Amino acid sequence: MPEQSLPFATESAAARDVALEHQLAVQRARRPADPLLSLVVPVFDEEETIDIFLDTVTPMLERDGVRFEIVFVNDGSLDDTFAHLFDRSRRDRRLRIVNLSRNFGKEAALTAGIDHARGDILVPMDIDLQDPPELIGAFIARWREGYDIVYGIRSTRHADTAAKRVSAGWFYRVFNSMSPVRIPPNVGDFRLVDRRAVEVLRQLPERNRFMKGLFAWVGFNSVGVPYERPERAAGTTKFNLWRLWNFAIDGVVSFSTAPLRAWFYVGIVIAAVAVLYALFIVTRVLIFGIDTPGYASLLIAVLLMGAIQLLSLGIIGEYLGRLFIEVKGRPIYVVEGVYEDVAPEPPAT
Repeated sequence: MPEQSLPFATESAAARDVALEHQLAVQRARRPADPLLSLVVPVFDEEETIDIFLDTVTPMLERDGVRFEIVFVNDGSLDDTFAHLFDRSRRDRRLRIVNLSRNFGKEAALTAGIDHARGDILVPMDIDLQDPPELIGAFIARWREGYDIVYGIRSTRHADTAAKRVSAGWFYRVFNSMSPVRIPPNVGDFRLVDRRAVEVLRQLPERNRFMKGLFAWVGFNSVGVPYERPERAAGTTKFNLWRLWNFAIDGVVSFSTAPLRAWFYVGIVIAAVAVLYALFIVTRVLIFGIDTPGYASLLIAVLLMGAIQLLSLGIIGEYLGRLFIEVKGRPIYVVEGVYEDVAPEPPAT
């Protein structure tokens, strides 16, 4: 049997390769010769990083001969981020500023940037230059091969703390074991997305956004490009362990009902143990005449069951809370204005 299954598997893999190459060839024929690239850059209190970012990225893209725009999304910054961006936009018409009315969070800001970008291809990236802009050329090369999504794979994460590296590894393993949508390990938001995949993303109305999962959910032909993640160019990260923990919970709850199903099986196991223990107590009393005072064991059982019930209610509450937010139908973000060429545009409806 193994001798027969190996040729079949080889033929199946070859057929998949031929089908993939045909898909890529069709998409290659549709690629524009001179695409417009939109960099989508969410910012929050990043005034000291703006000049470093623009002075690094803009000459690099000009040298490569790429038509581009840079869409900054000011996510309710409390410092002079908006004023600094506005000053730079007056000197460079390729800069656009989507100014949100308050802080809505990075996922909402990234969504706003995607909604307002005009490019044939989009590249979401962080302003701290931990997403190396020199990788954009490699992204575009793979896009020209026919791939719709080209994502960066962090081959090394020396810039991150040991705790963050370990927790990130655990998150990807847990998420992919529970969700039908698989996220490639060590992949963030830094990627190239073709316009047809962007249009699908714009159709997703959910308020609790987990963009890594949404990028994977839309499907399309994808390929990864490895890179070494450098240190931040300036400033400090706005994510701490608590925010990362809540972000991980949002991701799991948004793409999997496995936690709810798991507690159904936990209930079955506890019920079975309780029945077996009850039979043991009754049998021991009937055969040996040994009664059981049971104060300590009863107290432990009550506390254990109470803890399990509270934990299960908490898991249900996570799903119910997100359902509550979705049902209200509030917008994902509110735009104060879109600023380009000095004059502001009215907010998009």
